[in-house]
Amino acid sequence: MALTKLIPNIFYADLTVGRALFEQGLGFALRYEELGGAQPFCILGKDAVELHLVENAALAALDRPQIRLETDDIHALFAEVQRAAPGLLHPNGNRVTQKPWGLLEFALLDASQVCVIVQQPA
Repeated sequence: MALTKLIPNIFYADLTVGRALFEQGLGFALRYEELGGAQPFCILGKDAVELHLVENAALAALDRPQIRLETDDIHALFAEVQRAAPGLLHPNGNRVTQKPWGLLEFALLDASQVCVIVQQPA
């Protein structure tokens, strides 16, 4: 038996904020959406990574997660983000930097304070 994927639920008061971060900022594609129910949600994916965005203001108010994504070409992904959505780059992580713990990193931050750190082993 093997675990093959971790799929987080990320809660937003407004799904459009999360969709902007992941679709426009990181190039995720919409795989499914259900907007008419009591708790609208959508599934986004890119390559082997998938996540669920859920509209729930009460849960969004409780936690603004920090998520790490690993890539095999951080400079190419940074260039895509810089071109497509430079306003989403985190003020403290708005360039690729070598960290003391051996990773190259940059970060994005959306209007609701969800932070995505992109990393690559140096």
